Amino acid sequence: MQRLVQLALDLFDPPLSPVVAPAAAPVVNAADFKQKMPPALDEQALVAPKTIVNRPAAPAVPLPSLLSPAEFRHPQASREVLLGDAVVAYALTRARRRTIGFTVGADGLAVRAPSWVTLGAVDAALREKSDWILRKLSDARERQQRLEGGRIVWANGAVLPYLGEPLTVVLDPSHGFAGKGGALVVAAEPGGAAMPTLQIGLPHSANPVQIRDAVQAWLMRDARRHFTARLDHFAPLLGVRWASLRLSSAQTRWGSAKADGSIRLNWRLLHYRPAVIDYVVAHELAHLRVMDHSPRFWDTVATVVPDYAQLRSRLRDESAPLWD
Repeated sequence: MQRLVQLALDLFDPPLSPVVAPAAAPVVNAADFKQKMPPALDEQALVAPKTIVNRPAAPAVPLPSLLSPAEFRHPQASREVLLGDAVVAYALTRARRRTIGFTVGADGLAVRAPSWVTLGAVDAALREKSDWILRKLSDARERQQRLEGGRIVWANGAVLPYLGEPLTVVLDPSHGFAGKGGALVVAAEPGGAAMPTLQIGLPHSANPVQIRDAVQAWLMRDARRHFTARLDHFAPLLGVRWASLRLSSAQTRWGSAKADGSIRLNWRLLHYRPAVIDYVVAHELAHLRVMDHSPRFWDTVATVVPDYAQLRSRLRDESAPLWD
């Protein structure tokens, strides 16, 4: 039976070979959905967001904010619906497709629906899967809040994660670092603990943009060095040959691979511990053998990274810091 409604959580751009697969999507079959569908409405142009429920007049004394409904609003919202106790303003796009697709990301809920499906039917589909949608919206909001809390303040003494450990930025104008702009220094502290610092050849008067750009330049050079070594390690184990490496700065995609052996990896992976980076590297190399995410693909990944499922979860749950 044809599926009418299909939900998907897209944390990444639609990739050639995404590192993280979309969340499993609940499905409403056509027969069940048609029984619950409201009477057909004439097709109409999208209008500005509007509330579809009647609200009581505001009392003289404002109610506490805790009694206000939760609200999730997409920046391009064109419709608004009440799901459970939450107001959800979503972006609706008409597309040439046979199903209603729900995408939940950092911006909120986006819906793609066939042109023949009425607006009432779209809202009904959202209510049908309201629990799933609200859970994913809450997860996305919490993730964004973690990202905001981890935003780097670019100044002397800034701290950022490097290979899963804190790295302190130290401005050191007395050294040019052989034209590389920075150098990793690991000094032993009392008690034997190693405290790594990234010394950048900038004066203490440098502005945040200069510091950020210098740190990024160093990290990108180090990312290429680290990724190349891990590609060379895993390629023979998987029986493949990679041809080229390009660094990516994408916000929502960790890597990709093409059949010609070209690999793209996001330099921000350098924030994560080495085991997580190894998972992504092995993931992309495995695509040179299996260009999909079938069981055979995951079996291939497991031959070199047996705990790939746990590492994949870490990559999804542990947010990299915001730079801008």
